Amino acid sequence: MTYVVDEKCIKCKHMDCVEVCPVDCFYEGENMLVIHPDECIDCGVCEPECPVDAILPDTEDNIEKWAEINRKYSEIWPNISEKKDPPPDAEEWQNVEDKYNRHFSEKPGK
Repeated sequence: MTYVVDEKCIKCKHMDCVEVCPVDCFYEGENMLVIHPDECIDCGVCEPECPVDAILPDTEDNIEKWAEINRKYSEIWPNISEKKDPPPDAEEWQNVEDKYNRHFSEKPGK
C-alpha cells in the first residue's frame, strides 16, 4: 500500500503533509502535490494532516486514476521537502467539483 493525492488538492495545495513526511516523497506541481509511490513508506502520517482530505490510501475504491497521476508527475515534478504557504485563495477552492478536468496543470511547481 501507498498513499496518493487526489483532485481535492488542486488549487488548494496545503503543505502540512510535506512538513511531516519522514522520507520527503512529495513532489510539487503548479497547483497540486503528488506522492511518489516507490518512495512512500506507507507510514500514514501525512493523511490526517491534509485539511481537505486529499490524501488517501491506494486501496480505496476507484483510486487507480490518481495512483497513475501521482506516479507520472512525481517522476517529472520537483521534490518538495519544506512546507510553503498555500495559495491565498485555497479556501475558495476546497469544495469545487471536477477540478482535475477544469483546473489541473501539468506544469511543475516553483
